[in-house]
Amino acid sequence: MRRYRKQDFPVSHIRQLLEPGPIVLVSSAWKGQRNVMTMGWHTVMEFTPSLLGCVIAAGNHSFEMIRRSRQCVINIPEVEMAETVTRIGNCSGAEIDKFAEFGLATTEASEISAPLIDACHSSFECRLHDSALVDKYNFFIWEVVKAHVARTPKRPRTIHYRGGGAFMVAGEGISLKRLFRREYL
Repeated sequence: MRRYRKQDFPVSHIRQLLEPGPIVLVSSAWKGQRNVMTMGWHTVMEFTPSLLGCVIAAGNHSFEMIRRSRQCVINIPEVEMAETVTRIGNCSGAEIDKFAEFGLATTEASEISAPLIDACHSSFECRLHDSALVDKYNFFIWEVVKAHVARTPKRPRTIHYRGGGAFMVAGEGISLKRLFRREYL
């Protein structure tokens, strides 16, 4: 097995190595307003019920809409949307209608009021499950109450933020099912 020679690294940059999953678009709606934001800080917390955690900065235009409505849709784009996803994340919904600006077609959700983004491979309707960490850390814990996933591709080419404007694309997969006990799959 390979042994790495390591050097000191700025702790403020470790996110470049630890980002947990694909960049997502979070859509929200509150009192006739709607918005979409780009987000990279999220994590699966539980399988049943299906719980996701994420950080949404208090300064973000979506923060109050999401906190007050207690719901959102987490949409997963593929690599073809990388430039649009970046542009969405680099402007404010307080100044423009991002859906119109970026030509984002939407579909009404079935369980909540925030819209699904049609150009995304997957969309998860979420309701706030636990708000205990919102005031202190801007950390929301969501329960996915409805999931919408395209049949193909089975393994979407998602984008993952590495910091400093750099992304990586989900790539080659490997299967190690033979090493798992059935109850751990």
